[in-house]
Amino acid sequence: MLTSLLAFIPAAVLIVLLPGPDTLVVVRNLVRGGRRQALSAVLGVLSGLGVWVVTAALGLSAVLRASNDAYLGLRLAGACYLVGMGVRSLRSRGAGDPAGGSAIGVLRTGYVGGLLTDLLNPKVGVFFVTFLPGFVPHGFPVGWFSLLLGGVFVVLTAAYFAVLLRASEPVTRWIATARIRRRLDRCTGLVLVGFGVRLALEP
Repeated sequence: MLTSLLAFIPAAVLIVLLPGPDTLVVVRNLVRGGRRQALSAVLGVLSGLGVWVVTAALGLSAVLRASNDAYLGLRLAGACYLVGMGVRSLRSRGAGDPAGGSAIGVLRTGYVGGLLTDLLNPKVGVFFVTFLPGFVPHGFPVGWFSLLLGGVFVVLTAAYFAVLLRASEPVTRWIATARIRRRLDRCTGLVLVGFGVRLALEP
């Protein structure tokens, strides 16, 4: 058991460090609303990961992987969501979010934004289904041990975001100006659109 955990942790750390849509959503919320909103997005991302970990441990993600229509539908929904966030960032003027108080604005920022970014990405669920069982020791129940490994992955992700937000303190004042925020919004928007297009086109 200990050997499996020691083999899993370095592999999980490398995967956590790879920037993905969830990191971009956290950065976008940091730019738009500061550390408090970014922390809310982090909690949403972690909640989404937790849901996928549980579903993977229960075998539900395997069902999703086996159903081409369900997988395609969820993947396209996630792609549209990411592209929508990216376009909204590109259209931003860097001086606040006029849609922030609307229902649509809530879906694109903070906790719900982070949550939907993971829940609408079926690749996360498929990743857990294919990645976690490879570290389950022989003779151990796959479901329960996968749940343990998934919990470790979520903790590592939380630690990564904690370091990221901590390191952001020196630059929060720098990104407070409208000109810098416009540039960051445009860069973040382009990357989010890219992630969305890739999610839609990849098999």
